[in-house]
Amino acid sequence: MGGERRMPRADLPRTPRLAIDPAGIEWRRLDPRYRTLRLATAALSTVVWTAIACIPWAATSARILSLPAWLTLGLPVAVLVWGAVQIALTPRRVRAMGYAERDDDLLIRRGLLLRRVSVVPYGRMQYVDVSVGPLEGALGLATVKLHTAAAATKAEIPGLPDGEAARLREQLSARGEARLAGL
Repeated sequence: MGGERRMPRADLPRTPRLAIDPAGIEWRRLDPRYRTLRLATAALSTVVWTAIACIPWAATSARILSLPAWLTLGLPVAVLVWGAVQIALTPRRVRAMGYAERDDDLLIRRGLLLRRVSVVPYGRMQYVDVSVGPLEGALGLATVKLHTAAAATKAEIPGLPDGEAARLREQLSARGEARLAGL
């Protein structure tokens, strides 16, 4: 025990996030308009939930209910603060998202605190779906969804320009068919 020395933590070899970010990968980012979309939906959601949280205050003011002041005022403030934090984190969350096409598979990265990289082999894809919601359509964006045999696979790339989504759908479909055919 006495002669045994432990290596200081600073001297340990460092391999920064190779499990989450494989070396040599060029990540493609989402369109900046997707950040605008996410910010707008987060702001709208904050306004709606804050209004709902004000119902106890309104009911107490109208003498319909008798609730403590800390609840009637604290609830809307807490919801508003939570929404402001979500809005502040949205740009960073969008920057953390991306995808990379490799020879045999597609990598999809997402998550800020709990980061995740999904690897979808082209040969496992059953079909590729492109969807456009009303707000996405107004901004010229689309979401590409990859469907595999595994029900738990959440492989989707939101916030792509229409042209890139169409290109990616065609390319992924062609690569998937080629891998299934054994080419």
